Amino acid sequence: MHPTITQMQKIVAKGDAAAIAPLLAKQVKFLPPTYFATWTGRVAVAAVLGHVGQVFSDFKYRRVMGSSTNWALEFQCKIGDLDAVGVDLITLDANGLIAHFEVAMRPHKSIRALRDAMNVRVAADPAFIRHKSALS
Repeated sequence: MHPTITQMQKIVAKGDAAAIAPLLAKQVKFLPPTYFATWTGRVAVAAVLGHVGQVFSDFKYRRVMGSSTNWALEFQCKIGDLDAVGVDLITLDANGLIAHFEVAMRPHKSIRALRDAMNVRVAADPAFIRHKSALS
């Protein structure tokens, strides 16, 4: 398994943006499951993933599939009292950093709960004012 994927599995659910950032390419693109938009840039994406890690509980990866630069990591977690499953679709760049990170999840009510929880967290985090330009 690629070392970046191994490290990501260890830290992504801890909600530590500072630990996540070194795994991300400078211009990483993150496509969340909660809306049709893309976050671009290491600092902004690390901040988003840091918050997500604090919203999820009982997070664990169930299966990891892939090789070289393309990976799919199936996970399960809770969002409040709701169960969710999903897949992290990751592409690594030539330096082994995460260049593209897309998340697909189900069921819909869990995605809605994630969106609502993230909106509350982002609204309360003054740092997100500077990250708004990273969303397209």
